[in-house]
Amino acid sequence: MSGIKASGEKKLMLFSGRAHPDLAKEVADNLRVELTPTAAYDFANGETFVRFLESVRGSDAFVIQSHTAPINQWIMEQLIMVDALKRASANRITVVAPFFGYARQDKKHRGREPISARLMADLFKTAGADRLITVDLHTAQIQGFFDGPVDHLFALELLADHVESKLDTSQVTVVAPDAGRVRVAERWTDRLGCPLAIIHKRRDPEVANEVKVFEVVGEVEGRTCVIVDDMIDTGGTIVKAADALFEQGAARVVATATHGVLSGPAVDRLKNSRISEVILTNTLPIPEDKQFDKLTVLSIAPLIAQAIHEVFSDGSVTSLFGGHS
Repeated sequence: MSGIKASGEKKLMLFSGRAHPDLAKEVADNLRVELTPTAAYDFANGETFVRFLESVRGSDAFVIQSHTAPINQWIMEQLIMVDALKRASANRITVVAPFFGYARQDKKHRGREPISARLMADLFKTAGADRLITVDLHTAQIQGFFDGPVDHLFALELLADHVESKLDTSQVTVVAPDAGRVRVAERWTDRLGCPLAIIHKRRDPEVANEVKVFEVVGEVEGRTCVIVDDMIDTGGTIVKAADALFEQGAARVVATATHGVLSGPAVDRLKNSRISEVILTNTLPIPEDKQFDKLTVLSIAPLIAQAIHEVFSDGSVTSLFGGHS
């Protein structure tokens, strides 16, 4: 039997969808458990079938799935897994979504738009999820969309440790690529003891992923600039931000982000940019054809495993971040 038992016959069971099996296996290894055997396949018309090959009755179930491309398929698979666990009498079901899909749609910018992040939270609650674990949401307010506990993990320490080991922090300026990232960038400045710069940008509301960079506010001339963001999707924001920094006299630019979506032209843009290093975590799979010389990928698995262990043992997830989260 896979899983581990605690006092009172409490049992942790870890389940993985098919989106990012390498991360799930690494999390399982850190927890020293086996992934619960699961049969999952698609019917000819694209419908997903899931069945667990062991009893899950009374278990503390953790369902890990990264919402990568094709994103709708993997979200649906995770919902079906949660439904199967609920109907099989799992005691508590925790959705582990290292990258939470649709998080960018967290509010209405204009009329007749959806708030898709709220819909996502509602779908998981309806399916039977009791709790969510996720990493670096696009905005913290999304935690309030789910009617239950949400453990919001941060990759800052992992990324900052790497930056600190590679750069002279006395020469570093932390850069927020837009106003929405200022709070996160301030945490970086507290962590590294560096000054902060902000890039003022505006998106074209009629064109998806189109960014116009206007000006840099802060001390960047002659300094190493570390751009901090939650994700890199098409790479437009990061590359244009780097160009703006070099125009203001930056000596070097390093880009960091938690989630490497890397859609469409992202890899070519990053490879051909003046950015020295792109640092990501493995919340999303990065296949070989999207890897390049400037790319560094750090493992988020130990942090997720620690969070799962704290939840299972009724410990404190906040303690993983020094009491601040």
